[in-house]
Amino acid sequence: MGLIQAYESRFQEHGLHTAQILLTHEDLADRERYLNARSTLRSLLALGVIPVVNENDTVATDEIRFGDNDTLAALVANLVEADLLVILTDQEGMYEQDPRANPEATFISEAQAGDPRLLVMASGTGGALGRGGMATKVQAATRAARSGTATLIAHGRGEDVLNAIAAGHELGTLLHPSTSPMAARKRWLAGHLQARGRLMLDAGAVRVLRESGRSLLPVGVARVEGSFQRGELVICQADDGTEVARGLVNYSAEEARRIIGKPSDQIEALLGYVDELELIHRDNLVLS
Repeated sequence: MGLIQAYESRFQEHGLHTAQILLTHEDLADRERYLNARSTLRSLLALGVIPVVNENDTVATDEIRFGDNDTLAALVANLVEADLLVILTDQEGMYEQDPRANPEATFISEAQAGDPRLLVMASGTGGALGRGGMATKVQAATRAARSGTATLIAHGRGEDVLNAIAAGHELGTLLHPSTSPMAARKRWLAGHLQARGRLMLDAGAVRVLRESGRSLLPVGVARVEGSFQRGELVICQADDGTEVARGLVNYSAEEARRIIGKPSDQIEALLGYVDELELIHRDNLVLS
């Protein structure tokens, strides 16, 4: 009996129905498939069916895979707008140092998801089980926080651990979302794992995006990298390589190279047509 079938059998012993859901990166990268996946999961939950989600390894490739179940769990939490993501591991939760190397390491009961200090603490503290380790759990909590989801990292072998968590017992490390939930479309953009190209911005464009939340105009772009088509995801970077934002571009890479650094009123003269005045509209742009 396979692992999924074994889980289903255990659920059935308690009169619970399950449905196996296999996802790939493309299911969450494509807007229509993303919405279909969300509708399926919500419908199953409304019917009282427990979705058992895993990556579809038979069709995923190394270049376009989630890489670990922590990342997949965070993206599914975004998908269904979950209140809490529970990640069970072989540790009681997070420590400031690896407790196996330093038994006196301080336990972290609560923190803010996305705090860069957490990733430093988690580096090199991976458990023996699975691909992930504590660092991927910290990164997953950051992803989940984009939709307002809190993350609890707890010991998976504790007695009745899920019931204890549901009852409100203080277990593990609770990572709170530090920002308000993003709009659904913004969450979808932020959750993209694959970008098709990069736009290198000048200092003025970086400031406008970060401080004013406005659209990205061609005049603020200094260089285009990669090959992409209209509607594909690109990353916007400052001149020091820092990611500033990501979004869906209105022009192909070839067209973008012809209009960058120029005012929007010159787009028609340069391309022979004008579709949008913005290279990326603010509705299709999310800050990193």
